[in-house]
Amino acid sequence: MQAFPSLTAIFREVFCDDTLELNPAMTAKDIEGWDSFAHMNLVTLIEVRYNIAISDTEVLTLKNVGDIATLVSGKLKAEVEV
Repeated sequence: MQAFPSLTAIFREVFCDDTLELNPAMTAKDIEGWDSFAHMNLVTLIEVRYNIAISDTEVLTLKNVGDIATLVSGKLKAEVEV
């Protein structure tokens, strides 16, 4: 997953935790403070940092860190192919 290392920095920023270590199976239950408001902040910061757009439909499919990394990697790959 190409986006995984840089996603860690984004998660650390959103959740104010410099020690946060991500794994693909992590969900909101695993990260203190990951509620719906933090989720939207996370999505917004990901969009800004990667210069991508994530649709409302796509947001609803994001169930864990792995889903986020896969979505971001796919969007980055699609931009390179264009």
